[in-house]
Amino acid sequence: METKIKMLNMDLTDAIRQYVDERLLAISKIVDEYDPAVLVDVEVGKSTRHHNKGPYMRCEMNVVFLGNVFRGEEEREDLYEAIDTCKDDIRRQIVEHKERVKDEQRVPRPDKV
Repeated sequence: METKIKMLNMDLTDAIRQYVDERLLAISKIVDEYDPAVLVDVEVGKSTRHHNKGPYMRCEMNVVFLGNVFRGEEEREDLYEAIDTCKDDIRRQIVEHKERVKDEQRVPRPDKV
């Protein structure tokens, strides 16, 4: 799994990089068995330079998996909470897609019966 991390209005620290990498392990476990060449673009940071209150910390993830693009975007007051919520959304989308594909493969088509 190839990961690119981009920061907005902040510097990328080792703690943030490590936190993002740890959270992406949950996605890696799901997708690596099907496609080891998964691309993940992560964009984290402040959505604005002048706000100090409200949901101004932002996380956006784009995962390219088996020709499909899964996208999640969150804005929260805490950067780590935004990363967690975005990761959960992406994971949910991938699991739903895999289940949908399995269901389509199980159902025999009328022309083949």
